[in-house]
Amino acid sequence: MRFRLDIVLIILVLLSSCGEYEKLLKSTDFDLKKAKAKEYYDKGEYVKTTELLTQILPRFRATEEAEELNWMNAQSYFGMKDYFMAGSTFKAFIEQFPFGKHAEEGNYMAALCDYNISARPELDQENTKNAIEGFNIFLNKFPNSSRAEDCKKRITDLQDKLVEKSYMSAKLYYDMEQYKAASIALTNSLKEYANTKYREKMMYLKLNSLFQYAELSYKNKQKERYQATLDDYYSFMEEFPKSTYSRDVSTIFQKTNKFLKAGIPDSGVK
Repeated sequence: MRFRLDIVLIILVLLSSCGEYEKLLKSTDFDLKKAKAKEYYDKGEYVKTTELLTQILPRFRATEEAEELNWMNAQSYFGMKDYFMAGSTFKAFIEQFPFGKHAEEGNYMAALCDYNISARPELDQENTKNAIEGFNIFLNKFPNSSRAEDCKKRITDLQDKLVEKSYMSAKLYYDMEQYKAASIALTNSLKEYANTKYREKMMYLKLNSLFQYAELSYKNKQKERYQATLDDYYSFMEEFPKSTYSRDVSTIFQKTNKFLKAGIPDSGVK
């Protein structure tokens, strides 16, 4: 019986609380709404915080409290893990208060939101590119920030995601036996992301693509394409003399070198 009574009391308290909040939303007392928004924010009740702030921010636009209220709004969306809204709100914040006390953290948080919604490598990478741009802007604005190293690490992570997407595209060309397209895609990626952790793998795939392209070329084109393969082999070995792909690379070298020394082309099909 006592348990049922407790449940009833809890329900009544909740209903009363909801009723009070609904009255607050309809209230025209903006100072009260501001005070309650801060109270909800401190309690981590971010949905209520943003609902109230949406109503009162225009009212306090030109006041000394505007920066702090807008900051609470952006932080609340982030607290809800609504990174799309948080990102746009942080970006609006730093445009409105570029030299405010939260300017440094605001720039970082705007980029961090794009980082958090960056998609898997196989999907569209617009947010990944936005995050890279955001972190680079941060580093240009605040080169001595304590967050600088964190930004650089995140940029590397994001670039690796772009490289992985590029690698997947190149691998698709490779699997379809479109070796010229694969080698071009890999060359472009290696130029753009020279320090990627996938560098060895991509350089091997590029070398193998050049070799396969030479193997399947018309006879009158094979010599120059085998020579391109040989040049790429020396570049690969100079950078990775003890590569995990050493056996395959050695086979490519032997066949390429044999062709170029003999000067007698195999029968090509393309």
